[in-house]
Amino acid sequence: MTEQEISPQSTKANHVRVRFLLQPSQDGWPPVDNEGLWGIPLTEGELVQVDNIPWFARNVAVGDIVRVSTSNNGTLWAMEKISWSGACTIRIIPFPDGPLAGSRQAVLDAFSPLGVDGEGIEQFGMVALSVPPDVNLHEVKRLLHRGESEGWWEYEEGCIGDAWESIKI
Repeated sequence: MTEQEISPQSTKANHVRVRFLLQPSQDGWPPVDNEGLWGIPLTEGELVQVDNIPWFARNVAVGDIVRVSTSNNGTLWAMEKISWSGACTIRIIPFPDGPLAGSRQAVLDAFSPLGVDGEGIEQFGMVALSVPPDVNLHEVKRLLHRGESEGWWEYEEGCIGDAWESIKI
């Protein structure tokens, strides 16, 4: 697991780019009105499996199946989530003046032993985590709460399920 920069020029063989429309809040977050995610086409122009961690899109995770619609200019837009993969998406912003000194790599290193993958992005000073359904969710959630209570970071639950919500820390 390493920190990576998003390159809009990068491509993945046999993948398509799917745009997700976002609803920025009154405080201007997220700072964009749509997000492009890589996806693996499953049916001709209709279903796509998400294949990277969302930075901003809510209620979507790696492995989810989404129905897409193609606009007149050829852009694929996510219309609805058809099925959830069971993975959770968690976003973390490490505090620059906290014990981790804002290090995105330190966040990634903390979660890696728990089987959690992620990416850091310098532009927004944040980390996006993909939490597979087969890892110890209690340990992941406990680490998130510990980091929050000890001033390491703040976090957001971008896509979670009942198993995650049932864990009380």
